[in-house]
Amino acid sequence: MNILLWILQAVLALMCIAGGGYKAFNPADVMKGTRALSDGVWRTIGVFEVLLGILLIVPAVTPLAAVVLTLESLFLSALYARISIKLVAANPLVWSVPMALMAAVVAWGRYPA
Repeated sequence: MNILLWILQAVLALMCIAGGGYKAFNPADVMKGTRALSDGVWRTIGVFEVLLGILLIVPAVTPLAAVVLTLESLFLSALYARISIKLVAANPLVWSVPMALMAAVVAWGRYPA
């Protein structure tokens, strides 16, 4: 189980850093055609995701980072679902829901007993 959790943490960290970097540096491209959130809010979410990606690898704060990432991914999933529920790779909903599920599994597995 420990190996599986480390693999999930690494995948989540890479997804967070990549997605957060994209949101931080290209906020106008994130939600083309819709203005659900301002560019400044997207930049803030992007920086926050990069920080969470880094914290997912730090063992002392992994459970907390995973819980926060789960909540953030669920919030973004609800936002993306309001815009479109098409199951295509270009829809961010297809990426945020699995991220939320993986983060929930990591939070559950790493929570101190």
